Amino acid sequence: MNKEKRLAIFDCLAEAIPEPATELNYSTPFELLIAVVLSAQATDKGVNKATLKLFPVANTPQAILDLGLDGLKDFIKTIGLFNTKGANIIKLCQRLLDQHDGEVPQTRDELEALAGVGRKTANVILNTAFGHPTIAVDTHIFRVSNRTGLAKGKNVLIVENNLEKWVPKKHKIDAHHLLILHGRYTCIARKPRCQSCVIENLCEFKDKTES
Repeated sequence: MNKEKRLAIFDCLAEAIPEPATELNYSTPFELLIAVVLSAQATDKGVNKATLKLFPVANTPQAILDLGLDGLKDFIKTIGLFNTKGANIIKLCQRLLDQHDGEVPQTRDELEALAGVGRKTANVILNTAFGHPTIAVDTHIFRVSNRTGLAKGKNVLIVENNLEKWVPKKHKIDAHHLLILHGRYTCIARKPRCQSCVIENLCEFKDKTES
């Protein structure tokens, strides 16, 4: 795929999705961090249900530590892997207080040093909370990038590196959410909705669906 076609794809996606944003509910970088940690192998809808009750009670590192692990689990027990996630969040909050004055750091290395935070989560925080031009390759972005020919790669890191190189500069900030939302609602896993896709004529997928 050439540079012109990639630009056309992102121009079309940006026109179709004028306000690309995460579907996780949050009001501060810390709330977003907790929501993203909880969202691993869970739906945004499920996380939002839990944080709707959690954040009014505890939305700072100290407030969550004051809840304690058992208290935190009461709020997140409807989310998959809540035991592990709860333990990680407690450790994460303690580290934020000990090393970052309770604030969410703005570098990938510092974010990845937090319990429960890997490269993908760090990239989400950098992009969504702080406006960095990072792209967190989740299952949707991996699928869309490979299926369309936009940025092929055998693993998420290769796809991320290719997107970093090839996403047009003017779309770098929004590319993450444009691709996720396109993958979540149009370029879905089992039967992509090719006939209602705004980039159908630009996509290099050979087995397009007809209905």
